Amino acid sequence: MDFLAQNYNWWRAGHIIFVIAWMAGLLYLPRLFIYHFQSVKGGELDLCLIDQERRLLRIIMNPAMVMTWVFGVLLIFSNAGRANGWIIFLSVPWAVKFILVSLMTGIHHWYALVRKRFANGERPGTQKNWRFLNEVPAVLAIFIVLTAVVWLR
Repeated sequence: MDFLAQNYNWWRAGHIIFVIAWMAGLLYLPRLFIYHFQSVKGGELDLCLIDQERRLLRIIMNPAMVMTWVFGVLLIFSNAGRANGWIIFLSVPWAVKFILVSLMTGIHHWYALVRKRFANGERPGTQKNWRFLNEVPAVLAIFIVLTAVVWLR
């Protein structure tokens, strides 16, 4: 536990770095879906978008999501040794943050399923839906940050 507590700032830095990368992907992938609607099935742009969506998800988003969770858990365990360490994580604000981050993770997985549908030539939803859904991760991120920074202090 001492090693974890001594490196708290490193865990926090890693968490923030990977959250930024994850959020970039969560905000960009729906934008690619919007462009996908405008492409001709089987055309050059369609094939290019399929490849971009796959790479964005596998190379950036998936690792960033996993590392966000890993560093988040490290933060929890490094905080456990402090005064009221575990009790803090049983509080309502932490439960809310956990629920919101779990919801963000669910959206990530849903986007991954939708990406496969686009790769198979389908066009799920509408452009208008994707323009709206493009904003959902940003709104969730705002509530997660407010919960972590304002409510938890």
